[in-house]
Amino acid sequence: MSLQDVQSIWQKACAVLQQNMSLSSYNTWILSNSLTDFRLVGDERAIGVITSPTSFHATNIEKNFYAQIKEALDQVTAKNTELQFKVGEPSQVVIDAVAPVSLQTPEPPLTGSLFSVQEKLREMASKEKVSSSTPSGGLFADTTVRSMSIDRAKSQAQKAGLRLDYTFETFAVSTTNEMAHAAAQAVSNQPGTAYNPLFIYGGVGVGKTHLMHAVGNNILKNNPEAKVLYCTGEDFTNEIVSAIQTKKTMFFKEKFRSADVLLIDDVQFIAGKNSVQEEFFHTFNTITKRFGQIILTSDQPPHEISLLEDRLKSRFEAGLMVDIQQPSFELRAAILLIKANAYHLNIPMNIAQIIAHKVDSARKIEGIMKTIKSAVELQHLEITVDLINDLVNSFEEEKPKQKIKVKPYDLVKVVADYYHLKQMTVRGKQREKSIVKARHIAMYFMKEELGTSFVEIGRWFTERDHTSAMHAHKKIRATMQLDDDLRAEMNEIRDILVKISK
Repeated sequence: MSLQDVQSIWQKACAVLQQNMSLSSYNTWILSNSLTDFRLVGDERAIGVITSPTSFHATNIEKNFYAQIKEALDQVTAKNTELQFKVGEPSQVVIDAVAPVSLQTPEPPLTGSLFSVQEKLREMASKEKVSSSTPSGGLFADTTVRSMSIDRAKSQAQKAGLRLDYTFETFAVSTTNEMAHAAAQAVSNQPGTAYNPLFIYGGVGVGKTHLMHAVGNNILKNNPEAKVLYCTGEDFTNEIVSAIQTKKTMFFKEKFRSADVLLIDDVQFIAGKNSVQEEFFHTFNTITKRFGQIILTSDQPPHEISLLEDRLKSRFEAGLMVDIQQPSFELRAAILLIKANAYHLNIPMNIAQIIAHKVDSARKIEGIMKTIKSAVELQHLEITVDLINDLVNSFEEEKPKQKIKVKPYDLVKVVADYYHLKQMTVRGKQREKSIVKARHIAMYFMKEELGTSFVEIGRWFTERDHTSAMHAHKKIRATMQLDDDLRAEMNEIRDILVKISK
C-alpha cells in the first residue's frame, strides 16, 4: 500500500478519533503520531504501524488508546486491525491535514527523564483551551490518572479479545459449575502458579467461555500490564496458515509465545492438524517455562479428543481438568435474573421460573432475553405471564426444514470434518466412543435426510449388517430427546449440509 494511501487512512481515522475523544487527549496523544504502514493479512485482517516521536508517547498510547485507535481504523478500513508501535519521525503531512485546533508555537520533541517529560506535558496541557467537560487539574490530575488506570484495564481487555461483560460478578454459580468457578478464581488471583494449565470442558452453552473471559478480565483488573491473549482453536489455526502464506511465522511465534496468559477456546479444533499441533506444543512449552498461565476449553476431556497428539494430551492432563454440567433449573433461573439486570429488565421471580422451566440451556436464555428486551423497548409491551408464554413458544418454534441434497460420500465427509475425524475412521471398525458417536450420527442423517435403506447404510460402513444401522438410528433419535448438546451439534451439522446442497 502506498504512503499516500496509508496517510489517507490515518487522516480518516483521526477524524473518527477526534469525535470520540476529549480535546486535551486528542491534541496531546494523537496529533503527535501517525500511521506509517498498513499491511493486509488475508481478506479480513490487517496490521497497522503507529509511529510516535518518543518511547514515552508510544508506551502511553499503546496502554491507554489502543482500543480507540483500533476501532477507528477498523471502521475506516473494514478490516480487523492489529496495531504495532514504534518510535520514529511521524508524517507531518497527515498531522497538518487533520489538525482542527490551532496549536501554539510548535513544541520541540519531548526528551529527557520521565519526570521532565511529564512536566512538559502538564505545561502543554495547561496552554490548551479545554472544554468544560475536561476535569479540572489537567491531564495528570489525580482523578484523571485514576480514570486512565481503570480505562487501561478495559482497553487491554478489548485488545486481548475479551468480552467486558463476562466477569465473575455476572457468572451464576451452582453445584453444576462450582468446581470450575473456584478453580478459575484461583487462577485469576495467582496466574502461572495455581493449576497450570486449567482445562475446562463441557457441552454447548454451559459457561466455559464466560469463565475463561472472567479470568482474563480479573487478571487485567489486578495487573493492566499483563499480556493476555484470547483466541479460539480455529483462530489459532487460521493465523498459522496466514503466517505461513505471508512469511510472517516469526511474528506469529512472538505474538503467542510472549503471552503471559494464553486463553484458547475450543482447543479440540486443532486435533488432526499436524503442523498446528506442532506449533501449539512449542507455544505451550515456552509459556509454561516462563511461568505463564494457559487456560483451555473443550467440549470433551483430552483423552476423548480424537486425533489429538499424545504429547499434548499428557500436557493438558498434567494440570487441573474440571467439567461443567448442563445448568440445573435453579441455575437457569439465576442466570436469567443476572441477564435481566444487565438488560435493565424488571422480571419477577415467578416469571423467571416460568422461563427457566421452558428454556433448558444458558445459550437459549441469552436469546430469549434479547427477544423480551425487543418486545419491551420496541413494542412497548409489559412483561406478563401471557407475553412470556407467547415469546417463549414462538422462540422455540422450529423453522421449516430445507431439503438436503447431497451424496452419501459428502454427508459422511461433513460429519467426519465436524468431529475432526477421517472419513475412513468414521466408516471403519474402531469402537472409540467419539468415533462411534460420529458414525451413528452419519447413519442417522443418511436414513432421515437421504432416505437410504438400512441395508444400504450398513454396506456404506464397512459392510455392516442392517441391524447395526437400525440400532444407530434408534439410539440417536432417543438421545436427541434428552441431550441438548447433541441436538445443538446435529443442528449445526444439518446447517452445513444445507449449505453444500445449494
